[in-house]
Amino acid sequence: MEKRPPRPYLNPYSAGVLLGIVLFLSFYITGGGLGASAAISRVQTAILDWIASGHVDRVAYFAELAGGDKNPLMHYSVYMLAGTFLGGLLSGLVNRRLRFELRKGPRISSGARLVFALLGGAVMGYGARLARGCTSGQALSGGAVLAVGSFAFMAAVFGSAYLLAWFVRRLWNE
Repeated sequence: MEKRPPRPYLNPYSAGVLLGIVLFLSFYITGGGLGASAAISRVQTAILDWIASGHVDRVAYFAELAGGDKNPLMHYSVYMLAGTFLGGLLSGLVNRRLRFELRKGPRISSGARLVFALLGGAVMGYGARLARGCTSGQALSGGAVLAVGSFAFMAAVFGSAYLLAWFVRRLWNE
């Protein structure tokens, strides 16, 4: 059986327009924008409530997310997070791009690449909680409502990424 090549990526301008429509619909239907960190916090709170419910009751942040008798998972952001994951999985299957792979440059080992990815994810996760929103929530949703803090956040993200790229680009180039 001949393996078919993956389909081409969507035109970035078309993808941007579609993302804008999704963002508009998110504000219109739910009253809130797009973002993942709030949903992840709710999932974490639900797991923590299952393991140590007394702790959730004592910590104001968790108690607010748990909402007393309400389930923290019963929030639109959790459904959006699940839909994002399932939509990406379906898109990968339909476009023949679903596969396990490790992308790295020729001058870095697989182990080092995984460590850098884990550290980068941890820093971004901490930063998302510190900034009270992930990059999608800050850039897309905050930018759509012209929040000054969101523009400052994105300037910091792009500026720091540009500076960091100067130090690590040799790992990706041949």
